[in-house]
Amino acid sequence: MADAGPWNIGEAARRSGVSAKMVRHYESLGLLPAVHRTDSGYRQYGEREVHTLRFIRRARDLGFSMAEIAELVKLWQNRRRSSHEVHRIASKHVEELTRKLEEMETMRRTLQHLVDCCHGDERPDCPILDELESGGHACRH
Repeated sequence: MADAGPWNIGEAARRSGVSAKMVRHYESLGLLPAVHRTDSGYRQYGEREVHTLRFIRRARDLGFSMAEIAELVKLWQNRRRSSHEVHRIASKHVEELTRKLEEMETMRRTLQHLVDCCHGDERPDCPILDELESGGHACRH
């Protein structure tokens, strides 16, 4: 039979892939309910808490904000939920990721253009620094 706990914070962190510091942080945010403590004050975690920590870690890996994760955890734990709310949160997040990707692609193209314009030699002329100073395009080809 597998060890079902209870585990100390270090073991719960190891089993979930979340650092002990983040376990305490998630607890302080209310994402993880307060857990039982021993008489000496040590936290004790069971499989349920570790499972929740894994859920939170996966949501963080997908880039959800802490506010979004809080909503997702509540929906996940509510078996009478409607998937509509989950879909709304995920769709909004996809839109935000798409916007960020477009912004990053614009930055990449601009920087690549400047790198292509820079001779990278011993001369002091540098279109990259010129562009950073002026905010305009220092190189035109």
